[in-house]
Amino acid sequence: MEIARLMPVLGGVASRQLVVRLTSRRALDEALATGVLVRVARGRYAVRELHQGTELALKVAGHVCLVSAALAHGWKVKVVPPLPQIALPKDRRLDDDTRALMDVRWIDLGNGDVEGLATNAATTLEMCGRRLPFDEALAIADSALRDGFPASRLRSLAAEARGPGSARLRRVAQHADHRAANPFESVLRAIALDVPGLSVEPQVRLRGALALDVRPDLADRTLRIVLEADSFEWHGDRAALRRDARRYDLLGANGWLLLRFAWEDVMHDAEWVRSVLVEATDRRTKALGQPAAQA
Repeated sequence: MEIARLMPVLGGVASRQLVVRLTSRRALDEALATGVLVRVARGRYAVRELHQGTELALKVAGHVCLVSAALAHGWKVKVVPPLPQIALPKDRRLDDDTRALMDVRWIDLGNGDVEGLATNAATTLEMCGRRLPFDEALAIADSALRDGFPASRLRSLAAEARGPGSARLRRVAQHADHRAANPFESVLRAIALDVPGLSVEPQVRLRGALALDVRPDLADRTLRIVLEADSFEWHGDRAALRRDARRYDLLGANGWLLLRFAWEDVMHDAEWVRSVLVEATDRRTKALGQPAAQA
């Protein structure tokens, strides 16, 4: 797959090792030379929209914010915005041509809210939690926690929040989890969280007969349902395919219901994914004699 098409699937940010494994060293070098990718840290690269956003922020004396700021911090995202998201003071004026190049968010930021040409980590998470759809905000919060942002600080930001979007921010903080491997898994979990009776955790260890010892993407240990975000990212050869086949067979043999979801469905057809989860949860609840959940 071409790097320009690959990077959105990987969340807009990826390590050198992963990009080379999925493409080639030559493809990576060409992407850097042509500006398709930009370097954000040693061995870490992001989509070109990151560089475009910081250039525009500098031009208009603003700051990249929301998803654009998340990318600037090196965090993976569900969707790379088509235009850089730029925060500007409410009294700033732009000509029409310049404004057409960006997605402007009118907000007065203080010195404590910014870092360089972007909102700082805490402000970025707060803005994303308040303003973005739950699945997008959760993917960014999960990535921030993986990157080392303290979960306790995120919960404090949410607890202290008041005004529009504060309830949404608190929900994101409640469910954010560093164990989610990527936005694909985060978005699948966000969908699952809206299914009555289904309670999934990321990367929990499951053991059983026939030497079963796995950590699936998501698992409901009460209903014995496993959800897998079935990404080509981890299936590069026959050996990997065989390992996964054995893993799935062992889960089935131990009485687990395994549901595998493609990236395209999770990211672009959430209602279909949810309908499958609702049906599976209802059937599993009845089969195991569990109390029915209230919608």
